[in-house]
Amino acid sequence: MIFKSFIIEQDKSFLKNKKLFLFYGENLGMKNYFKNIIKSDNKENEILRFNQDEILKKKTVLSEELNNVSLFTEQKKVFFIEQLNDGFLEILKEIEPKIDDQKIFLFADALEKKSKLRNYFEKSKNYGIVACYPDNDMTLRKIITDELHEFEGLSYNNINMILENSNLDRVKLYNELSKIKTYFQNKRIDTESLEKILDLKINDDFGKLRDEALKGNKTKTNKLLSETILEPEKNILYLNTINHRINKLLDILEESNGTKNLSFAIENSKPPIFWKDKPNIIEQAKKWNKSKLRQVYKKTYDLEIQTKSSSLIDNKILIKKLVIDICNLANV
Repeated sequence: MIFKSFIIEQDKSFLKNKKLFLFYGENLGMKNYFKNIIKSDNKENEILRFNQDEILKKKTVLSEELNNVSLFTEQKKVFFIEQLNDGFLEILKEIEPKIDDQKIFLFADALEKKSKLRNYFEKSKNYGIVACYPDNDMTLRKIITDELHEFEGLSYNNINMILENSNLDRVKLYNELSKIKTYFQNKRIDTESLEKILDLKINDDFGKLRDEALKGNKTKTNKLLSETILEPEKNILYLNTINHRINKLLDILEESNGTKNLSFAIENSKPPIFWKDKPNIIEQAKKWNKSKLRQVYKKTYDLEIQTKSSSLIDNKILIKKLVIDICNLANV
């Protein structure tokens, strides 16, 4: 049974009414949000974590845990099983008859329409499946207003500032909201202090580098690469900064049918584009098409997975290579 993510966010009781739930998609922040909701609702229960590789190495581990029910405690078992693909479906069918009071929540990256695992859940009347697609401006803007509704000074400009700084990344947004709540304990937000705690200077430096690369300006890109300080621990932030602009350009090109109605699409973009960004976006939109932009999105997605899966790689080198690849692709 298919559930829209916003329906689950509005009514979390659905998570309690299904023994099996599959969350899939590239929105790691949304999946983490649902994990936190589930953990909060199961504080009295035992949460067990596995990934697919662990289960494939010992195929009986799930069956053993499902069968091992304590007679001396009311604790129920809640399973988190991650990094799934179609290889898990066979195991799932084996354990289904053994699921009693336990809850099993499955998490996967992007699953294509022809995925057997995805189809199995979509056709089931007893299980739930949620697609965790990338957030848009509207969903994140609602999170900001909901989380900070008790704060004075939450102006349209300040909301935009927080939104721009999150780069459409829910994980980053919640981190920033946590900093804001901690800093403004008097529940009064002032713009100058907000700029400082959001590290807007660092983001602005990388934003200039991103913009020149997307414009295909090799001279300025090389110059900014040598001048911009890249902090390895902010690799995901840099990727999200690029993705935010890619998503904006895709929306504009979709609305304008290429460059035919470009100015109109930019002027009527929602949310409005800051006046200082308009010249960059116009120049970038003339350099790119939807196919090339999706190639960049694929590169950033792959690099994000690589960054999160290994602590041994040199993040600065990978980001610099990505920027150079973007600059080169802009000129193709």
